[in-house]
Amino acid sequence: MTEKSHGERRTGLLNGFAAYGMWGLVPLFWPLLKPAGAVEILAHRMVWSLAFVVVALLITRRWAWAGELLRQPRRLALIVVAAAVITVNWGVYIWAVNSGHVVEASLGYFINPLVTIAMGVLILKERLRPVQWAAVGTGAASVLVLTIGYGRPPWISLCLAFSFATYGLVKKQVNLGGIESLAAETAVQFLPALGYLLWLGASGDSTFASEGAGHAALLASTGVVTALPLVCFGAAAIRVPLSTLGLLQYLAPVFQFLLGVVYFHESMPAERWAGFALVWLALSMLTWDGLRSARRAARIRAGLIAPRTATEAQVRSAATRTQVPSQTQIPAQAQVPPQVPVPGSAAGEASQLNSGVVEA
Repeated sequence: MTEKSHGERRTGLLNGFAAYGMWGLVPLFWPLLKPAGAVEILAHRMVWSLAFVVVALLITRRWAWAGELLRQPRRLALIVVAAAVITVNWGVYIWAVNSGHVVEASLGYFINPLVTIAMGVLILKERLRPVQWAAVGTGAASVLVLTIGYGRPPWISLCLAFSFATYGLVKKQVNLGGIESLAAETAVQFLPALGYLLWLGASGDSTFASEGAGHAALLASTGVVTALPLVCFGAAAIRVPLSTLGLLQYLAPVFQFLLGVVYFHESMPAERWAGFALVWLALSMLTWDGLRSARRAARIRAGLIAPRTATEAQVRSAATRTQVPSQTQIPAQAQVPPQVPVPGSAAGEASQLNSGVVEA
């Protein structure tokens, strides 16, 4: 590997750590916006996110996608669905953090890859390997244990996991980059959000102008908090392997979990530890199986081993058709960024069912 390649990989890893680190530490930010309620914070996030990404797109002059999108009603409809689903995800997450449920919110992003796989089976009719079935079954058992522990289903976790997995499924069909997708979705959200904020101001219940300049600046910074991790994620996605990003995705819920237990001092009785342990076991199984399959696919493409299934034969055939002369090096910037899991994205995105990279 050349020195330039090492530099690119190092830059990608730093950006990946930055993206998932920011997503993981975001529970520290939402309480700073009190006394604003969750819905007011959500509305500001929508409005200021659009403002931020519009400025970013003006600077980079990346507008060609917008005209193409406007000429495709089906993709526009999917953008509306994505905007609606991520609104639910954002709103529930902000409410959960500011209501003392950070640990339960982190669980949502831990189980998100398992929900994504289940949706792949039910909706896309995907076939699972035995280890994947075992992981999904273990994840379902963990939800049962946590239901007993909480005395109710962990509805915050389930809502976050299913909304983010649905968001990833929709984004897979839309096939837009992170910043472009955020711009399109917040454009859909903008008028309802702005209307709500104007109504809140007219009724005298808005905190934007009544709590001082610092509070107003924090509300306005929700756009930066939303978009900046996406910029770092995009820089990482074109420089590091998909398998590496797939492992980095777990940083976000790990940080959120640790914040909930250590910083916010949320209770963790024995039954909750048991439920989380089952989730972590399921994710370990999933990660091990994914890495093993990726290594086998790489060996098949290289012709080191023979394919055993029709799918593996297709991998080998595709590699043969797309071989590039060894002396030709494709710069990382010219490659199409892979669809990557995030906690969310989260995912997770274990295939890119979970390509929703707009984290909580």
